[in-house]
Amino acid sequence: MRTDRREITAFFGALCLFLSALEYLIPKPLPFLRLGLANLPLLIGLRFFEPADLILVLFLKVLGQGLMNGTLTSYVFLFSLTGSVVSVFMMTLVYRFGGRYVSLVGVSLSGALGSSLAQTMMAVLFIFGDTARIIAPFSIGAGLVSGFLLGLFAEKFVSASGWLRKVEKRYRESLGKPEIPEIPEEVK
Repeated sequence: MRTDRREITAFFGALCLFLSALEYLIPKPLPFLRLGLANLPLLIGLRFFEPADLILVLFLKVLGQGLMNGTLTSYVFLFSLTGSVVSVFMMTLVYRFGGRYVSLVGVSLSGALGSSLAQTMMAVLFIFGDTARIIAPFSIGAGLVSGFLLGLFAEKFVSASGWLRKVEKRYRESLGKPEIPEIPEEVK
């Protein structure tokens, strides 16, 4: 059964890379504008992944993107790593502590904001200095718009996907954990 856990974790890591490659093909009107499609498996995985597996998917994503884009030994890799780590940290906090009061849209927005702010700080402190502040509003705004859209897609996908329910069930069974019980209607 442990194999299911590894297979699912590896699949989500590969899905991050596929979505990253797909995003790379989309023309960007501005160099900093990214849709963040590769974060979708992380956002969806928050619902059931153990923290260690979520971190593994995160590092597979960042390392794979660095190799695929040829940025592994550049400052771009550090920006990606910093933004991704802060994003997953923020999304995890909001998801775990926000519970049923925060939708995946809110979780995604928190991750986008965290990532944008972290990357802006990196740009100001280590690369571009104060001139990075000029582009910061556009970068943060674009991150929030894409985070909102990604969150909307994730909400729809999670609520409609039978495949995802099966994957989540398989993953939980491989951990020896029972399924999460549904929230009774009177509590909702």
